[in-house]
Amino acid sequence: MQYTTGSLGRVFLLKFSDDDILIDNLSGFVRKERVKSACMVFIGALKKGDLVIGPKKPVIPPEANQVKFKDGWEVMGIGTIFTNSKGPQIHIHASMGKKQKVLTGCVRGKSKVFLVIEAIVFELKGVKAGKEIDPKTGLNLLKIYSR
Repeated sequence: MQYTTGSLGRVFLLKFSDDDILIDNLSGFVRKERVKSACMVFIGALKKGDLVIGPKKPVIPPEANQVKFKDGWEVMGIGTIFTNSKGPQIHIHASMGKKQKVLTGCVRGKSKVFLVIEAIVFELKGVKAGKEIDPKTGLNLLKIYSR
């Protein structure tokens, strides 16, 4: 295990509206406010999109199980944001429900908001961390830098 320390910076309340593309809109906000590191929580609904629901087999590098969803799902989730030279690196995990069905996984691509998503973004100050492509897995993983 590795760790670093920091403190809370600004706290933002965000409201995403119907048809907003969650990750694109969040990325634009992060750029505008120059957020370098943050975590977020949210509730609301997603209309349609893509979700990675684990690996096909537990091997490294993993091959993702990707599913599409549509027709509006209640959602709650949590995410991290780290900005590097390529821009905001956003990683969101969410649990979604519709009738008696539940999906849990990593929100991807052009997932669209249904009605509203309310989010709170907590800026992290002083953390020595970022996202980098891990050569072993090929994934964009958290990297904690030496103190």
